Amino acid sequence: MNKDEIVDFMLTLPEAELDYPFGADVMVFKVLGKMFALIIVNDGVVDINLKGAPADNEALTSMFTAIKPGYHMNKKHWITVSVTEEIEDGMLKGLIDRSFELVVAKLKKADRERLAIQR
Repeated sequence: MNKDEIVDFMLTLPEAELDYPFGADVMVFKVLGKMFALIIVNDGVVDINLKGAPADNEALTSMFTAIKPGYHMNKKHWITVSVTEEIEDGMLKGLIDRSFELVVAKLKKADRERLAIQR
């Protein structure tokens, strides 16, 4: 997937919004005000910070060279995925969905229910 396809996919998630709180070079994706992804391009490579379960993050970082502990994030709860040939589109979409779900799980019950209706 290229950056535009990734952005389009993220914006299909319920209530997903794109924001630029850190400047024009850093794309922050939020659901009801809470960040679930961050995209930055480094030397032509798209890097995405995504939330994950600590055990999953540990396994992913040990299995893939393109996945590292979250850059400038809590390294236990976030990973940075460099979008390379190593990361298949389906896997990337799954990681994005999981990040979104983990953030939604921490929202207020009424907000979670509202999002569940939209899915």
